[in-house]
Amino acid sequence: MSRSLVIKVTAGQDAPERCSQAFTVASVAASSGVDVSLWLTGESAWFALPGRAAEFSLPEAAPLPDLLDAVLAAGRVTLCTQCAARRSIGPDDVIDGIRIAGAATFVAEVLPDGVQALVY
Repeated sequence: MSRSLVIKVTAGQDAPERCSQAFTVASVAASSGVDVSLWLTGESAWFALPGRAAEFSLPEAAPLPDLLDAVLAAGRVTLCTQCAARRSIGPDDVIDGIRIAGAATFVAEVLPDGVQALVY
């Protein structure tokens, strides 16, 4: 049976190590052929905007734009509806390939058999 990985990242510039860990795990899994869905919530919501990942820096960590690109190339990236609304981010504002969806979509992704969900 094939397994899927859903990663919800709640941290951004406010908790850089936790943020980087989430993006690293998502990109490694996606690059390894795992079906990956990365959810941007809380402060990570800002990384759905063009150029914002390039502003992120953490010593000894892979560049966030590279990690995000890897997930976009081989998996799915979703921006939380409420998180987007609280930051006045609309569908026309986000990087191509990033969708905006809510809790019902998240629940639908994490409940099937063979899915592992992680929250950072």
